[in-house]
Amino acid sequence: MGHGVLQTDGYGAGVKLGVAILTMGTRPKELAELLASVRAQTAPAVRTVVVANGCAMPDLPPWVETVQLAENLGVTGGRNAALEYLGDMDLVLDLDDDGLLVSDDVFATITTLYEADPQLGIVGFRIADETGVTQRRHVPRLRAGDPMRAGLVTGFLGGAHVLSTRMLEEVGHWPDAFFFAHEETDMAWRAIDSGWRVRYEPRLLLQHPRTSPARHAFFYQVNARNRVYLARRHLPAVLVPVYLGMWVALTLARTRSLAGLRAWFGGFAEGWRTECGPRRPMRWGTVFTLARLGRPPVI
Repeated sequence: MGHGVLQTDGYGAGVKLGVAILTMGTRPKELAELLASVRAQTAPAVRTVVVANGCAMPDLPPWVETVQLAENLGVTGGRNAALEYLGDMDLVLDLDDDGLLVSDDVFATITTLYEADPQLGIVGFRIADETGVTQRRHVPRLRAGDPMRAGLVTGFLGGAHVLSTRMLEEVGHWPDAFFFAHEETDMAWRAIDSGWRVRYEPRLLLQHPRTSPARHAFFYQVNARNRVYLARRHLPAVLVPVYLGMWVALTLARTRSLAGLRAWFGGFAEGWRTECGPRRPMRWGTVFTLARLGRPPVI
């Protein structure tokens, strides 16, 4: 349901912001608190949609629109359903259903950022736990010591980010085959290869409980499988063995769980034998751009 239109010269008469929240129905209290923080924004969204990903739709306020999926399509499938539903928006903000917008000027800041840069494709939020701490893995650059340093980056966090629909029309939606894990890298590489910019903006804060993505064996499997998918889909042929060899070495050095290693190498093999979508290697100019931004596509 519409609450207003955010005005900006960069998008003509006005930029329309839609909010998409994917849920598995397991966090009703957190979802209600998140929706309250969405509703409290000083510059309101035009539409807010909750996608029930293969679960019963929770009780929601009347101003929230809904999409019911009969089965769990993963993060990528669920977000694609939201993008189809919000196709008339100029910007789509994805939020985790257990996150919280602490400030009430988040949407206004988003509008200002896109107004200032017509080639801004993706904006990533800062993620911090309830004590205000941002984990190093949540800072989308190799030099992750300062989570308050904004700027252009090569990736973004899935928990809270904004996508330009003009960009999506050019580069495509989320890669369905990924289900979850590294889908953000896939999107960011496609965006940068097409001349769009990806920005990390720590002023945009999502409060989110501290968790470990490696708490399930399934994580190791899809992590490895999707690394292979990334290489097959996007890397110049000469970089494929470099990228994957680097991640094999890092995984062997970091993983202490034998079950985790078995799952990881099982996923690695799965990545070669299953369909991952079309191969469109990035330009060498994009490789150099990623390197200049601090994260060459070999790590």
